[in-house]
Amino acid sequence: MTATIEPAAKVAQARISTEFRMKWRSQLMREHGLELMEADAIISDTLSFLTVGIVNQGTAFRPSQKVDIGWHQFILNTVEYAEFCEREAGYFIHHIPDEFTAPRRAEADVHEVLAPTVEAITNAGLPLHPELWLSGSGNCSQCHSGCTNCGQGDGFH
Repeated sequence: MTATIEPAAKVAQARISTEFRMKWRSQLMREHGLELMEADAIISDTLSFLTVGIVNQGTAFRPSQKVDIGWHQFILNTVEYAEFCEREAGYFIHHIPDEFTAPRRAEADVHEVLAPTVEAITNAGLPLHPELWLSGSGNCSQCHSGCTNCGQGDGFH
């Protein structure tokens, strides 16, 4: 069950400065060949993903491939990322790829794997761009079909 998002948590996006958001967007566009609108959507959904993870500690949420690109780019801006983590979560949110964990099942449908995260973001009333989460088909190839928050185990940090 998704925890209720307090109004203060919903403004996490607003607490990202316009200056940094423009820098982050520019980096995504330049380094990943994204268009402006897609880069903006990725930033928005990355913040939504991180917010539901903060509020629902211990719940296994997973980023889509596009959101994971946004998360990686955010982390590369270490000062802003560390400040966000401390301000919003009170701790540093680690990103631990699942590459050394054995697959939990042979295959996982992308929609099935991401559905709990999409549902949590939607239920929390946070911004969500379905095309970043529900596009494509086939099997989850982000890691080993057993990722949780792009990390090992059931914890978010």
